[in-house]
Amino acid sequence: MTASVSPPRRRRRRPPMALARRAGLYLAGVAVLLFSVFPVYWMVATAFRSQGEIFSAEQTLFPRTLTLEHFDRVVNGRLLPGVDFWQFLANSLTVTLGAVLAGALFSLLAAVAVARFRFRLRTAFIVLLMIIQMVPMEAIIISIFINFRKLQDATGITMLGNLTGILIVYTAVSLPITIMMLRGFVAAVPKELEEAAAIDGATNAVVFWRILMPLVAPGLVAASIFAFITAWNEFVVALTFLGRSTDSFTLPLTLSYYFGRTGTEWGPIMAASTLLTIPVMIFFLFVQRRMVSGLTMGAVKG
Repeated sequence: MTASVSPPRRRRRRPPMALARRAGLYLAGVAVLLFSVFPVYWMVATAFRSQGEIFSAEQTLFPRTLTLEHFDRVVNGRLLPGVDFWQFLANSLTVTLGAVLAGALFSLLAAVAVARFRFRLRTAFIVLLMIIQMVPMEAIIISIFINFRKLQDATGITMLGNLTGILIVYTAVSLPITIMMLRGFVAAVPKELEEAAAIDGATNAVVFWRILMPLVAPGLVAASIFAFITAWNEFVVALTFLGRSTDSFTLPLTLSYYFGRTGTEWGPIMAASTLLTIPVMIFFLFVQRRMVSGLTMGAVKG
């Protein structure tokens, strides 16, 4: 008795239109990648070029000679009397991390209130958050500055010329988008989990930290990235609120000192921009997994 052998299956050939469509999508993806990555590469490559090569008429894709003179000038040079690069870095880290932590705390509490409780003007509050996101900072910075100055004159609390004022502004700017993001996460958590914990005798604090917080953590990380990037790269608010308080200047303000009346120093500008990008990349690498899961989970339920 011989066993029947089934004929080998033929691979289905995709029609030419499907192959052309897929090739077009791949080419479009490569074009978008080059369009977004090439400026970053050129910034880094220019930071390692010599001064003469930067202003040369014959530009090459790769630097002919690698040099660290621009990085040395940025890190070890003094743009202002008594103020160096490391103080600018410490100021930026202080303001950015403070804004991220404060924004995460307030936005999480506000998201829980909006998603879990029903109160008067709840819908109006959500609509107001959406409207605030569309208002550019340049349109309200003057009114914020005037209000801070009046508050400073009335209470004696110094809000201008130090890091406290811009920390408050950065936290407030990040709140609308982080509240809206976390609202979806909190709403996606089943209420039955909280009710079961409450039946077992858990207090509200235990339910918040042991049940709700671990489930909302991915969204909190995703929201913190937006707050981190906004506070780290911000320039206009820092320039307006700090004024002549050079001891409190942040890293983005250092770039303006390389634009002089006699010309623009592109080497130090590119070196400083490269150094300014490194903390954001490090922060993103640490939280990228939670960010991806956070962006997908937050869209399940609103």
